[in-house]
Amino acid sequence: MTELPPEKRMEAYLQKIAAGPKLSKDLSEEEAEDALSLILDGEVSPVRVGVFLIAARMKIETVPENIGYWRALQNRIIPIKIALDKLLQIADPFDGFQRIPYFGFYAIPVIAELGLPTYGHSALPLPPKFGITFEDLLVNHYHLPGSGQGEQRIKQIEETGFGYLSTADTLPALEKLRTMRTEIVKRPMLATLEKILMPLQADGKNLLATTYFHRGYELSLIEIGKRSQFDRVIVGNGMEGTTLFGVHKETKVFIQEGETEARPRSLKLSEMYLKETATRIEEAHNTLKEVESKRETIAELGERALKTGEGPAAIQIASQAGCLTDLASLFRTPQEGFDAAMKVLQSGICYDRLMKWVDALKS
Repeated sequence: MTELPPEKRMEAYLQKIAAGPKLSKDLSEEEAEDALSLILDGEVSPVRVGVFLIAARMKIETVPENIGYWRALQNRIIPIKIALDKLLQIADPFDGFQRIPYFGFYAIPVIAELGLPTYGHSALPLPPKFGITFEDLLVNHYHLPGSGQGEQRIKQIEETGFGYLSTADTLPALEKLRTMRTEIVKRPMLATLEKILMPLQADGKNLLATTYFHRGYELSLIEIGKRSQFDRVIVGNGMEGTTLFGVHKETKVFIQEGETEARPRSLKLSEMYLKETATRIEEAHNTLKEVESKRETIAELGERALKTGEGPAAIQIASQAGCLTDLASLFRTPQEGFDAAMKVLQSGICYDRLMKWVDALKS
């Protein structure tokens, strides 16, 4: 079909997926890749872009379709080689969080300090939540530019072992769909697939920790993980869809390595940590439930945690660091990671390093 003009190809794809609940048909992996490629390359009208994104989600995407859509996105990113032995990417939902304060932004330098270089991949808040993201904190609290610093940020990740990247720099074609995504209101398949893209590639082992919210989408993420260049993909359903696993409830995660079948693992506070630690984590979580999830409050509590190792944010950060470093095989248990993270937080070193990271991008 690729011999046909772009508008004709999109017309054919729409006729398949936008025919109602009973008559709609699935696209092949190749057709899905071509359809999203046409959209990303700006070769079809905005009206058809909007109709396609809505129809694809309302029909419910198949695993082959999602693989095709992912290929269209990943093929427009050339992973930049970075001189690190290992690298963890944390990709939380790009529409952010709203309900309970979450400190994944501040966990990133802590995980790096524990010996696992880490960066967050995100975007400025997207619909439907328009919640808080890594990039939201950088731009709207720390007052960094929203784009144009990609090369400098990557250099700092290589030099410091931690950092943050935005799709505004890693995949501008995706960022151009921001207005369309706002207009269509509903969450398109892009929301699933932007979390499993690889903009950076370490010399050694590449790991991804990401999430799914609605049951069933973990299947697509696992199958894409098999086809990606990540050596290990960790997929779970954490608090408000983040990579904070096992805190708000027992969480099932899937660990995908190579082309083998994903290994499921259940994460439960009482089994991950010693009783005293589990109680501290639960109490911190309950305290944070009473705190309004505002950007300024998250920054205040997060910075306090990095400076002193005190407060409920410090406990949440240490629990996330302990869990993710265990899943990445850096420590034998989440408890070991938690204890190491608390020592790092109490030293105050990560606060100084985060502030230097931010100041370097301002100068």
